[in-house]
Amino acid sequence: MPAADTKASEPRSDAASEDHPAPAPRTGDPGAADTDATKLSPGDPGHTRMRLALFAAGLATFALLYETQALLPEISRDLNASPDQASWTVSGPTIGLAAAVLPLAALSERFGRRRILTVSMAAAVALALVVPFAPGLGALVALRTLQGVAVAGVPASALAFLSDEVRRRHLVGAVGLFVAGNSVGGMSGRILTGWVTQAWGWRAGLMAVALTSLLCAVAFRLLVPEPRHFTPVPLRPAAMARTVGRHLRNPLLLRLYAIGLLFMSVFGSVYTVIGYRLVEEPFSLSQGLVGSIFVIYLVGTLASATAGRLNARLGRRGTLYLGVGTASAGLLLSMVDSLFGVVAGLVLVTAGFFAGHAVAQGAVSQTATEGKAQASALYTMAYYLGSSLGGAFGALAFAAGGWAATASLGLGSMALAGCVTLYATRKAVVANRVAVGAAA
Repeated sequence: MPAADTKASEPRSDAASEDHPAPAPRTGDPGAADTDATKLSPGDPGHTRMRLALFAAGLATFALLYETQALLPEISRDLNASPDQASWTVSGPTIGLAAAVLPLAALSERFGRRRILTVSMAAAVALALVVPFAPGLGALVALRTLQGVAVAGVPASALAFLSDEVRRRHLVGAVGLFVAGNSVGGMSGRILTGWVTQAWGWRAGLMAVALTSLLCAVAFRLLVPEPRHFTPVPLRPAAMARTVGRHLRNPLLLRLYAIGLLFMSVFGSVYTVIGYRLVEEPFSLSQGLVGSIFVIYLVGTLASATAGRLNARLGRRGTLYLGVGTASAGLLLSMVDSLFGVVAGLVLVTAGFFAGHAVAQGAVSQTATEGKAQASALYTMAYYLGSSLGGAFGALAFAAGGWAATASLGLGSMALAGCVTLYATRKAVVANRVAVGAAA
């Protein structure tokens, strides 16, 4: 998710707002150097409110983004749609998010993070309340795609908002709670829709997520404090285009974007299609149990938390190799016609994906020497494009050749990710030899 560099400004008075932002500190202002000290930290009245507000935002939007994923078998049955057709109710919104995240990140620099977050959540929830009444698959996909565009304002603004308002030393904890909201929302939304769908149908399942997200959106607006350190930046499309162009000409960034896309294509493919496999023989699981499979997401939270330690021990490329190997082993294990084998395979795929994604995403911000927000936004675009492509092609492969075809497609993506990492390793070895030779 995109982040922005922290901007310094004087704290606002109580009357200040995003409509009337406080001016940036003047050069030589003795308070300018102490701006970080005026930001939120534990014990401040707004600190807990900020953390809880962003947790609610993450929970709501990521529950909405993937709300149909666990319901695809029911949607296919009710709307007489094939798996590859129904999968567009998942791929459509992720394409919408990928397309909108960069423009919305730029708008948040001009109009304020809190405003973009508020409008984004309001639009996403409004669409969510309409989605259950979609008369057919085409309308459902169109509404879900618009929902993805609306949701994009959250990853486009949230981390920059925290960076603006929370002290640097406490930022990791605040970001961690927001990411936890993403994980909990993505997991709980699928579980909730699964059990509600089993009792009352898939439209009721979607309405349950919509109402839950409405409560989260209200909580966000009531809790979120007034921004005190936001400084608006004029929109400069030409300058942003030049920055984006430089990022897209950076070979290392391109490799990281490709790795994020490939890892997410596997993850999106597996979790979009797995429901179809589990409701069929020899498993014949109920819709509620299929939704509960997504509790495996908790493995991803653990894998993300340990990725930093793995990176310190194995290095960036070593951790990527480990992620590729773990996900590939999981794909192979998932082909066994045993529920234990499928669940164990999903655990390995999830752990491998989150480890690889965490390393690639972190490396983007370390690699970009300028325009870090745009560099992160481009990674987010590649990441969700991977989800869209993986879901669409994974479902198409399943319709053509069953789970073995979907898993084989994922193995091909992991092989490509391994090749990209191997290429980077060889380039690093050559560069080190040249450096040693020059020093000699």
